[in-house]
Amino acid sequence: MATPRKDPLTLEVIELIGSVVARYYEEYERAAARHSLTGAQARVLGLLSLEPMPMRRIAQKLKCEPSNVTGIVDRLEARALVERRPDPADRRVKLAAPTEQGLATAAQLRDGLGFAREPLAELSAEERGMLRDLLKRMLGEGAP
Repeated sequence: MATPRKDPLTLEVIELIGSVVARYYEEYERAAARHSLTGAQARVLGLLSLEPMPMRRIAQKLKCEPSNVTGIVDRLEARALVERRPDPADRRVKLAAPTEQGLATAAQLRDGLGFAREPLAELSAEERGMLRDLLKRMLGEGAP
């Protein structure tokens, strides 16, 4: 394992990443509250708006326990934002999927996230691509 870098630039970058994450989550919580959702419910709904998925996969993506996801999906289902349906590839598996109302709410949530959108709007397409690639590398998802 590499020795952690403690130079001023590295420390500043770490601090900035932390500030961006904190600000994003604060804004996400506010946007969720406007729809009477918790931040966790909003994140699950946003994830499902991309594609229906089983509870286990939601839990993996959100890095939490499947039992927590079940409760979140139960509450979203009670509000008619999400429904459970059989997986066409394996009828034994249930997928959580957004309803039309859930898709509309997810879109409104995304539209309400000015911070996540506005700073990126200041960057050129090339800069956004570079930032994406660097973040993927940091997460071990990109080429070295």
